[in-house]
Amino acid sequence: MQSAADLKKIASTLAAANPANCRVVTGFDGFIDEMITLVGERHSLDEFTAVPDIGSFGALVGAAAGHSSLREIVVNAVHPGGCAVNLADGIASLGVAVDCFATLGEPVHPAFGEIAGKCRGFHSWGREPGRTLAFEFNDGKLMFSAVKQLANFTPQAVRGYLTNGTFAEACAAAQVIAITDWTLYPHMTAVWRMLQDEVFSGLSNRPHFFIDLVDPSSRSAANIREMAATLRGFEASGPLTLGLNGNEANILCRLHDLPAAPADADAQDALQQAQALRELLGVSRVVVHRIAFAVSSSADAGFAQPGPFCPHPKKSTGAGDRFNAGFCLGLALGMDDADSLALGCAAAGFFVRHARSASHAELADFLTQWKAGTID
Repeated sequence: MQSAADLKKIASTLAAANPANCRVVTGFDGFIDEMITLVGERHSLDEFTAVPDIGSFGALVGAAAGHSSLREIVVNAVHPGGCAVNLADGIASLGVAVDCFATLGEPVHPAFGEIAGKCRGFHSWGREPGRTLAFEFNDGKLMFSAVKQLANFTPQAVRGYLTNGTFAEACAAAQVIAITDWTLYPHMTAVWRMLQDEVFSGLSNRPHFFIDLVDPSSRSAANIREMAATLRGFEASGPLTLGLNGNEANILCRLHDLPAAPADADAQDALQQAQALRELLGVSRVVVHRIAFAVSSSADAGFAQPGPFCPHPKKSTGAGDRFNAGFCLGLALGMDDADSLALGCAAAGFFVRHARSASHAELADFLTQWKAGTID
């Protein structure tokens, strides 16, 4: 395991770069996210104590078994969401020309308006986006999604939309093609195969592919194994990076008889896991990001990057997507794994502190402050 490259050097490289020369394509999930706090005890009309963590929430649920319960929620905001949309926001905010193709509604839901204005292209498929209730806690989030409409995203339904015209043209000009949220689209494995055969096989630019599955806990073991066997099919058209969080990495390991990392896994544990998955799946790179660090395993080397941990985040939902945005920026700029990991950690670190995506200049400045030890 090697340490990540010097943050000051990365900041200088980023400051001198021109992300506007880069092209990225993202797809295909668009959601409307309701950001929710669960009330533990209300003290007045304006004051309450929130349920602090997921364990406390689990205890409340367990205590209600057999006799039901009522809990108050507070909807703090309604945000545009979906990994493809969040990723597009993160990359476009950094100055990259992004084409986002997603289930955004027809017409496009107004919640997506600000992000649409940042992107080079914002392209909708589907009459309505998905909907997610995101319960936020100090140690993570629980998301409950309404996704029945996403079952219409089939190869037959989207073939004309994705194999002709704008999508294929955008892919032909892209340095990175990021495909997110396999889990909530029941026919996405079949869509991947169609894209591999009918779009990506014809590309001459050999872009980087980046895939974020999203937590596959709700899918069957057979579905997950079938998806995993399809990943190596991207490699014929360009190197694939599979981005996972710790939970997702453990799920893939268990289903393929590989050791899962413990809850208190350190960077060495995560890197061994990433290497084992990369070799098993036959892909170019596996990245695993956790709250305190991120690791990357490729055929050349393995790297670990401690993250700029934030004990009291302003917003946690979407942080993983901003990590992916920073990492994809590194891929688009031709940076190595170590530098791309640092960009991912910095983009996520900025997001949880400011509840928004960083600009190009802000990310370079954040890296400089991180190196100096002056960020909160």
